[in-house]
Amino acid sequence: MDLGGVWRLSDTAGGKEIMCELPGDGVTALHKAGTIPDPYWGRNEYGLRWIAERDWVMSRDFTHQGGDAELVIDGLDTVADVRLNGMCVLRAANAFRRWRAPVTGMLRRGENRIEITFRSPVTEGAARAKAQPFPIPYHEPNCPIPFGNMLRKPQCDFGWDWNIALPSFGIWGGIRLEPAAPKIMDIFVSQRHEPNLAEVTLRVQSTGEDVTATLCGVTVTAPVREGVAEAVLRIPDPKLWWPAGQGDQPLHVLTVTSGGSVERRTIGLRDLKLVSEPDAAGRSFAFHVNGRPVFAKGANWIPADALHGRITRDGVRDLLQSAVDAHMNMIRVWGGGRYEPDWFYDLCDELGLMVWQDFMFACHLYPSTPEFLAEVDAEVRDVVGRINHHACLALWCGDNELIGALGWFEESRKDRDRYLVNYDRLNRTVERALLDILPEANWWPSSPSPGPMAFGDAWHDDSSGDMHFWSVWHEGRDFDHYRDVKPRFCSEFGFQSYPSLSAVETFAAPEDWNIAAPVMESHQKNKGGNARIAETMFRNFRFPVDFPNFVYLSQVQQGLAIQTAVTAWRGLKPHCMGTLYWQLNDTWPVCSWSSLDHGGNWKLLHHMAKRFFAPVTVAVAPNEHGFDLRALNDTAGPVKLTIRAMAAKMDGLTRPLSQVEINVGVEAAVPALHVAKDELAENEILAFTWDGDAQGGDVFAPLPWKTYDLLPSGLKAKTETSGEVTTLTLSVEVLAPFVAIEADQPGRFSANAVTLFPGHPATITFTAEKAGAKPRFTYRDLHAATYGPPVPHRH
Repeated sequence: MDLGGVWRLSDTAGGKEIMCELPGDGVTALHKAGTIPDPYWGRNEYGLRWIAERDWVMSRDFTHQGGDAELVIDGLDTVADVRLNGMCVLRAANAFRRWRAPVTGMLRRGENRIEITFRSPVTEGAARAKAQPFPIPYHEPNCPIPFGNMLRKPQCDFGWDWNIALPSFGIWGGIRLEPAAPKIMDIFVSQRHEPNLAEVTLRVQSTGEDVTATLCGVTVTAPVREGVAEAVLRIPDPKLWWPAGQGDQPLHVLTVTSGGSVERRTIGLRDLKLVSEPDAAGRSFAFHVNGRPVFAKGANWIPADALHGRITRDGVRDLLQSAVDAHMNMIRVWGGGRYEPDWFYDLCDELGLMVWQDFMFACHLYPSTPEFLAEVDAEVRDVVGRINHHACLALWCGDNELIGALGWFEESRKDRDRYLVNYDRLNRTVERALLDILPEANWWPSSPSPGPMAFGDAWHDDSSGDMHFWSVWHEGRDFDHYRDVKPRFCSEFGFQSYPSLSAVETFAAPEDWNIAAPVMESHQKNKGGNARIAETMFRNFRFPVDFPNFVYLSQVQQGLAIQTAVTAWRGLKPHCMGTLYWQLNDTWPVCSWSSLDHGGNWKLLHHMAKRFFAPVTVAVAPNEHGFDLRALNDTAGPVKLTIRAMAAKMDGLTRPLSQVEINVGVEAAVPALHVAKDELAENEILAFTWDGDAQGGDVFAPLPWKTYDLLPSGLKAKTETSGEVTTLTLSVEVLAPFVAIEADQPGRFSANAVTLFPGHPATITFTAEKAGAKPRFTYRDLHAATYGPPVPHRH
């Protein structure tokens, strides 16, 4: 019996009762009821933090036939007491777990009432912090609401350097009554592969007497002993699952029955290993899928919205599809958010997105009391039991940046031994619980980490394991500094931009369109972030003529920063075998490191990622002698390319420099050709193209763009519309770097931030989201943005 739907909501202080929906969250409910304003508009956030300081009650009445049953709740957020007909059936304090509570003898035939009291996370966090045997610091710069590290709740709910600080409450999964009858609980799946055979081993937790499992036409039956049945299915000639860009994603239905209970899981057959071994440089870090080394290309995932009641499956699918459309094959579910619902991993299975799954610990120190560790143990076993069968799951990682956090707080710096042991107890609890129930799991202790039992500086040591590289953003270094490190796998790096104007319009009126306006500063959560964006702009570009062009230019420079890093590190293959930039998406409209705006609109970085993550591309590597062009191939087989290098003037005239035909294998980046520094004259940039088995082109400016005397582009656009698709043909009279188009209707451009040359028109399509839309377009380019007057504003 599903107990979701319409509930009553009130605070314990005697406030007005409203109606709400479960699954859902209390803040969203208050907004829908008109009790509070839009939390994301202007500076409303600060006037709504009282919500987290109160206790809240949700209740509903329902009719039941009585009898034996269990109450099941998924995603109970967070410290909550559940009462049925006035009797307490559950006290919970972990939003990440599924909860089961027997209610036999408490259900009545006829009318029943269920009531959930949600305790204030502010009050609960403070009380638990006070009860610790020694201080357990949290990261204050990220979290204006304290002590989130005391609660098993999304850590970013308490604020982050990209998130609103508005801890909510509610249920994000579901709430139901189930018969108290024999049932199948969790199913643990492991795979072993050999030529023409997949061996799938199941460990099924069941309260029945035996279990029957069917997969790919193979059926086996096994007895249940001490609550677990073990079965092995041998699948001949399996159709293998591959990451996006490497092959198809065939999925098969596993059906498991026990008595009258039936459970189904969608299985992809694949052999996915983390290969991390000592080598001459330090320690490798690479994913091998079905025996093939795969360069991981992707981004970090944070919750799709700060308020979980606003998250929809369709919205999330659009975000994940955008990742695949930009040639990504991996996302990292970051440890300060939440374990995603089952359907999220189903989508990743379907789309071929490998998932690096953090356990939910990030950037703080955490307790190691027996009670806390017991809760962590239960959490790990529950989460792994729920999602372990998914083909997409590539890695289980202990936490995000907890090793580095040992050096962030005065308490842990003064007494590192105590806090290191404290951390090790937590980390070993996670590891033991995981490997106890899933011995074959790909386990990595922390991110970043040089490797098992290594507690060094993985922010600056690029020799081993995975690396987080933040020197360019947080230290204000030039983009070329990305080339100074040679990571084995970089799982975090990023550069901020402003959200697109369509996102800005959702939280700021035009009078607040100024980077120093209080509203704009309230949507910048990284201290000094706006100044860092502007200072970097001063170094690289002539300053923009107005706020819309400041937004445009911030996105251009963000794209150039990440392109510099990704192409440099892809060029190190196989020494480096992965780049996951920070971050894919946003939780609300905010200045951030994302490539997708809140709501899914593509920022310019995402369009550029589609090019620099392309399976076959050519990248430039500048050095003291000139410029090396390297060919990169991440497909399943070799390709042949013809690469041409040219010098380009600001008027768009080019002259040939060098040409080469080259075979490019998949094992390593291949040096293609070299252009000496003195081959480029003053006020010339390097242009290069490639064709053959793949086509493309790019430009590289040896000096900051502000040093070049750009000319008015003479940009012209012709448009034709058919249904929801508008075709735009763009032409210019001179070199026009980073030509961008904006639409006043939601939709998707096929390309953006493109560099145009005279005589080479570009055709770009825009697909409107809504039928019957009549979009108008705004065009921007680097000259118009920094010299003015702007190119024609609307077309």
